Amino acid sequence: MRRLAAFFVLLMTAPTMAQPVGSFADFLAALRPEALSSGVSATSYDAIMGGMTPDPRVPKLVETQPEFTTPVWDYIETRVNPARVERGKAALSRQAQLFSAIGARYGVDPYLLGAIWGIETDYGAVLGNDSLIRPIVRSLATVTYQHRSRYAEDKADLIAALRLAQVNGGVSPVGSWAGAIGHLQVNPTNVLAHGSDGDGDGRIDLHNSLADALATSARFLIHLGYQPGVDWGFEVALPEGFDYLLADRDQMRPIGFFADRGVMRVSGRAFSDLRTPVFLYVPAGKDGPKFLMTGNYLVLKGYNFSDSYAMAVAHLTDRLKGGGAYVAPWPRNTVFPNLAQRQTIQQALKALGLYQGAVDGRLGPITQAAYARFQASQGQIADGFITKAAHDALVAAVR
Repeated sequence: MRRLAAFFVLLMTAPTMAQPVGSFADFLAALRPEALSSGVSATSYDAIMGGMTPDPRVPKLVETQPEFTTPVWDYIETRVNPARVERGKAALSRQAQLFSAIGARYGVDPYLLGAIWGIETDYGAVLGNDSLIRPIVRSLATVTYQHRSRYAEDKADLIAALRLAQVNGGVSPVGSWAGAIGHLQVNPTNVLAHGSDGDGDGRIDLHNSLADALATSARFLIHLGYQPGVDWGFEVALPEGFDYLLADRDQMRPIGFFADRGVMRVSGRAFSDLRTPVFLYVPAGKDGPKFLMTGNYLVLKGYNFSDSYAMAVAHLTDRLKGGGAYVAPWPRNTVFPNLAQRQTIQQALKALGLYQGAVDGRLGPITQAAYARFQASQGQIADGFITKAAHDALVAAVR
């Protein structure tokens, strides 16, 4: 009964995805002193923000990001399809000298940069689409006003965008609804921190200069801890009876640790270096593809926190190099919980003392690890794969 009471308290107090507080005008007024203390002049702030209204398209986009609402296999296959792979190979061939120079200068795999370019803007094709690319100050102001779970980061990006606009004579940079700029879509705070003049023209313009965009993203990846010469990871097969609780990204182990427990690369391939630190990742549970991931995979999550995004970039990198599809099939008949049910899952895990994160419906690694602990407590295979059946089991567990 105590668990049930705690569960319903959580139901009543859980936050929604976006909760504006006060009017938009009040929000802009309250932000002004902080922006001024961060280097935005009063004249610039008032000129840029004066009379601004929220972008009505943004709130729904906040709640329906495909990285968090689409099965990982659909997300990957939509973005890493044969046509995009072929366009990417052609684009990298046309820009071979530039990609080679950036790769040599920064030590970042040119194919990885090409994959980010392809996933983010379809090799620059979307940059002229006004329905997708718009002035980011208004978009970021709206996102920040929505007060979603990454409010602090949104606010920092908004202030950074104001600083970029100030340098640009009061004209807002253009980018995605979430504020990312240029060919490889870098957020404003990281444009300020890592922006690079890749073409040597004395300006940093990630929208109009692919060289600037590649150099900036390469510097950003190095800052995130990218290790030159290390692959993102490997598809593997697990033996019968394997302990899925070892799928823990908080503890990197040498490949040899997993090889000693019967983990093998698919298609008879050999591991190149058994000393390489990795973690085991099973994005679709026991019935889907499994991977040993290096630190460079986590770097991709630093670029965009979504695992679906990082998986898509990693897979496109391989496909641009001539690699093929995954060997293991995806469990395509899986029934997933909806947003309300995903929030209920997190609430139930909280009530059971297994989860301490936000109740936002985003079923990332922390929620998955909590669910794996629940599965282990029930004597099940603890693969952490959350389905509609997981929702039903957790609701029953807190009754």
